[in-house]
Amino acid sequence: MKLATNYREIEGKSTGFWVLLGGLGLLALLGVGAAFYMEHNGHWVTGMSNQIVWGMPHVFAIFLIVAASGILNPASIGTVFGKTIYKPLGRLSALLAISLLLGGLMVLVLDLGHPDRLIIAMTHYNFKSIFAWNIILYNGFLAVTAIYIWMMMERRMNKYYRPAGFVAFVWRLVLTTGTGSIFGFLVARQAYDMALLAPMFVIMSFSYGLAVFILVLMAAYNWTGRPLGNAVLFRLKNLLGVFIASVLYFVTVYHLTNLYATEHHGVERFILMDGGIYTGLFWIVQILLGSLLPLAMVYHPTIGKSRAAIATACALVIIGGIAQLYVLIIGGQAYPLVLFPGAEVSSAFFDGQVNSYSPTIWEITLGLGGVAVALLVVTIGVRVLRFLPETLEDAVVDPHATAGSD
Repeated sequence: MKLATNYREIEGKSTGFWVLLGGLGLLALLGVGAAFYMEHNGHWVTGMSNQIVWGMPHVFAIFLIVAASGILNPASIGTVFGKTIYKPLGRLSALLAISLLLGGLMVLVLDLGHPDRLIIAMTHYNFKSIFAWNIILYNGFLAVTAIYIWMMMERRMNKYYRPAGFVAFVWRLVLTTGTGSIFGFLVARQAYDMALLAPMFVIMSFSYGLAVFILVLMAAYNWTGRPLGNAVLFRLKNLLGVFIASVLYFVTVYHLTNLYATEHHGVERFILMDGGIYTGLFWIVQILLGSLLPLAMVYHPTIGKSRAAIATACALVIIGGIAQLYVLIIGGQAYPLVLFPGAEVSSAFFDGQVNSYSPTIWEITLGLGGVAVALLVVTIGVRVLRFLPETLEDAVVDPHATAGSD
């Protein structure tokens, strides 16, 4: 018989806790400072230009937003699909979803140049714009997930726990579809114009989010001295392998589809063969280090049972995900616009030329500041409220599990 799950906040009295809190706070302040510097001096201090208007901050922001959707998976699997072993993870999963989305939105807002313009976007909606729809989806996701947490933590509301989880599950799928559609609907860019990007972003969110979740879960239980059994951890890492393979499948179909269409041959040759840094990031970081290596690690009969190897695989998935978004977002803008198909175009406005981009320290600091804000919210959240189970040992989450089971 499964034992009841007891939740307890962390004590947060150790020196390590305050060092972590102070370090994250400092990094968040540096991110805000970088945003102020870019706003005060203008975006000419960044690597962005009229040709490449979405830079490194957007890579960080979209990674955080996409991962925020996917990191709700453990909660959804426990609630919507009734998998008991995942239910103790629901509170932390939902907290991380809110935290990562807040971090990603902070980066987006501060990179606007004039953050006050967000007021216009929030009060004057153009419902023909996918960007306007995404503002609604982001705000709605925060509200829906907050209500979901309330239903989980308040005993009087537990009867609404499953319906709230179902709404959150559907909402996050729509949200990630909307984020992918931002690129899928941009017909002017050869690398973007494809409906497949919407479902591909959904499965990307599953992979990125679960990798982040496993790392945070392992760190939280290791640093607080709480038991984390193999039953939960091995179940999560095996699920991560499924998601990594699924992302590889979608990436393969995406490029094969582009190679089939003659109009996309140019951009495919650029990304896969002649793109310099983008080609290197694609094959070495995204495919080899970020996909094939962690996939082999999590399913290896010996290595896959090592916690250090599982953590390394998750870190590689995150690095590969950032590389994937860098290639897609920035590489897609670096390839010149096809203004007149079948003709060569050149002018004083860089038409027909591959656009150059190098991220500056200001952009990277702003992106890392968003990550710090997300982790700050999580750290404070588990300190003041009962998000973490006291134990996730096998006897509690799965009484039938045996030591070392996978």
